[in-house]
Amino acid sequence: MTTLSLIARRTILAAGTALVAASATSSVFAASTADWPTKPVRIVVGFPGGSSPDLTARTFSEPLSKLLGQPVIVENKVGAGGNIGATEVARAHDNHTIGLMINGNMTIAKILNPATPYDPLKDLAPLTLIGVSPLVLTAPVEQPGVPKDADAKAFFAAAQKAGDTWSYGTPGVGTIGHLGTELLKARSGIAPIHVPYSGYPQVATAMMGGQLQMALLPPALAMAQAQAGKLRLIGVTSSGRSALAPGVPSLAEAGIKNFDLQIWNAFAAPSSMPAEIRTKLAAMLVEIARSPAVREKLFQQGWQMVGTSPEGLANRIQKDTAELSRLIKEQKISNQ
Repeated sequence: MTTLSLIARRTILAAGTALVAASATSSVFAASTADWPTKPVRIVVGFPGGSSPDLTARTFSEPLSKLLGQPVIVENKVGAGGNIGATEVARAHDNHTIGLMINGNMTIAKILNPATPYDPLKDLAPLTLIGVSPLVLTAPVEQPGVPKDADAKAFFAAAQKAGDTWSYGTPGVGTIGHLGTELLKARSGIAPIHVPYSGYPQVATAMMGGQLQMALLPPALAMAQAQAGKLRLIGVTSSGRSALAPGVPSLAEAGIKNFDLQIWNAFAAPSSMPAEIRTKLAAMLVEIARSPAVREKLFQQGWQMVGTSPEGLANRIQKDTAELSRLIKEQKISNQ
């Protein structure tokens, strides 16, 4: 046998062995994904209990548990505007961890802060966009320099006069509350100082205590505190009025031009999770989101239900990443 034919024979044998091994691995993998889940599933939330992302995650946990036939546990990993929780998800390799996240965690986290331990575009896999919502500009019921009956225009006039003696709160650097208020400052000529908190409920409490003079809050939280007489509503960040905040004027009506801002929440998995499992999870989450009971709960929490495919969420991430990156550059926003 020539040397050439011997090499060829060995190559064919090696290829055959590799094919058999690959086939066996594929069969084992198919069986393992078919049996999934084999233990409780975690939904990691980067915000405190009682926050909007936390409420949404808990709305999904029970029906998802029924579909999976396993317990679904919500874990709060709080800090860094939700990025601590997102990092927990990105690094998970147990195939039983997903996350409920907001815009910034899945778009510009790494752009805003290069030291962020994960890359949202590489380390997270989109599952479904759950809901979208405007924010509501809110303020204390009583504050120096602002008349009790002040409308939005009078409020902005007072804010312009106050300059940097006012402060505004957000759930953290890089959140839509932060980026949106910085854009609002540029559009309106106001100059409040940013103070980050662990979540929106903590921001609302600080406003009621007089530590903050303004903040962009989710509609459900803003409306509840306004109805209790604890906060005043200035305007919604959508281009027009919103059914999520009945009777509240848009900021455009107060003369703030070219201002249209939305927050959203979505489920994501680690990119290391097998595609077959992600597909199964995404289908279940969309089914839950589109059920009448969950749709109503989401609306009560301040969300217009969407329930996209993974591809639909990926498209939204791409669009928002580009837009928010421009905003960060134009307004010279940093992670400080």
